[in-house]
Amino acid sequence: MTLLWIAIAVLLLPALWLLVSPLRKARALHDQQRDFEANDTSAEQNVAIFKRRLASLEAARERGDIDAARFEEDRLELERSLLDDTAFRERRPLKAAGAGRIVVPVVMLAVVAVSVIWYQHEGAEGDLVLLAVQQEVQNDPDGSLAMYIERMEEQAERQPDNPNVWSELFPLYRETGQMPKAVDALERLIEIEGRIPPLLAQLAQIRFFMAERELTDEVQALVDETLEQDPRQPTVLGLLGINAFDSGDYEQAIDHWRRAIANIEDPNTVSSLRDGIRVAQERLGVEPEETVAEGTGIRVRVSLDEELVGRVDGDASVFITARDIEGELPPLAVVRAQVSELPMTVTLDNSAAMSPQAQISQVQEARLVVRVSPSGQAMPQPGDLFGDLESVSVGSIDDAEAVEVVINRVFE
Repeated sequence: MTLLWIAIAVLLLPALWLLVSPLRKARALHDQQRDFEANDTSAEQNVAIFKRRLASLEAARERGDIDAARFEEDRLELERSLLDDTAFRERRPLKAAGAGRIVVPVVMLAVVAVSVIWYQHEGAEGDLVLLAVQQEVQNDPDGSLAMYIERMEEQAERQPDNPNVWSELFPLYRETGQMPKAVDALERLIEIEGRIPPLLAQLAQIRFFMAERELTDEVQALVDETLEQDPRQPTVLGLLGINAFDSGDYEQAIDHWRRAIANIEDPNTVSSLRDGIRVAQERLGVEPEETVAEGTGIRVRVSLDEELVGRVDGDASVFITARDIEGELPPLAVVRAQVSELPMTVTLDNSAAMSPQAQISQVQEARLVVRVSPSGQAMPQPGDLFGDLESVSVGSIDDAEAVEVVINRVFE
C-alpha cells in the first residue's frame, strides 16, 4: 500500500506544480503592468484627437460647409466622445506581487485532501488489499484454505461495504460446507449489490439444498422473484429441474434442464445436465434422444467474416440456432460456443433441443441463425454480429457435407 500512496503522490506533483507556477511569474507580470500604466498616454492621445477634429469642424463652419446649428451639434458630440474616452482613466492601484500567496498553499492542501478522500471512497484500495491477502496466503508455505477464509473474514470486518469481500467469502463457505455462513455472506452481498437475478438464483440454490432439496415457500419466493426478472436464469432452471426430477415429473425436469443448457457456458455443468436428461429419459422408458436422433439433423460450419474479426473478443458467446421456417416454435436446437473456437463445425440435432415439443427432427427444413453476443445475453442486443441461412434441409447427417454460415452482419 505504501507504493500505492507514493504513486498517488507522484501523480499529484504535476497538479501542485501548475498551482505554484503563477507565483513564480507574479513579480515579472507585476512589473510589466506597472510599466505599462506608467507609460500609458492614451488620455493625451484622446485629447489630441479631439482637438484635431474640433479644428476641422471649425474650418468647415468658416468655409460655410455647415451652419452654426450643425456646428454646435457636432461639437457637442465630440465633447461627449472625449468624456467617454477619458471618464475611466482612474485605475485601482496595483497590489503587491506577493498579494494572495497564502491562497496557493491552501488550494494545494485542498487538492491533496480532496484527492485522498475521493480515492478512499471511490478507489480500489480495498480490492488491492484483498489481492495482497490472496498472494500472501498463496506464498505462505503453511497457507491453507482455512487461513485464507480467516484472512477474508478479517477483511469483512474492516471493509463491510466492499462487495468483493462477500463475493469471495460466500463460495468459500459453500465449498467448505458452512451453509449458514454462506447464506449470511450472500445476503450481505445482495444487500450491497441489489436484488439481481444471478445473486437471487444462488441464494435460492443454497437454501434449496439446505432444505434437503425441498422447494420451500422461501425458496419458491426467491425462484419467482428471479424468473420475473430473468425467465432464462440457468441456475434457477437447473434447480427446478432437480425438484421436478425428485418429484417424478421427468418431462418437466428435461424441459427445465434443456432451457438451462442454452444459457450456460461452463462445459462441466452442461455435461452434468445432459447426463441428468439422459437419466430422466431412461426413467420415462424412452430411448435417449442422442440415439433416437442419430443421423437426423443439420451439420453446420460457422465462420466469422474477416472484416468483423477485430470487433469482438475471443471469449464472446456464439449462439448457433435452428428455427422452424414459420417462426412459430421455440428454437429447435441451440449450441453455444465462443468466438475463439471459430471456425467450427457443429451438429444440430435433438440433443440440442430446448423443449420436447420443439425438436429439429419434427421439421423438414429449418432456418439457421448464428449470433455473436459480446454481452453473453441470449436475447439479441444492438451491436451483436450475426449471419443466417434460410431453408436448410433436415435429414441424415451421416457423411453429409456441412452447410456454411458466415457471420457477416451487425444487428441494429
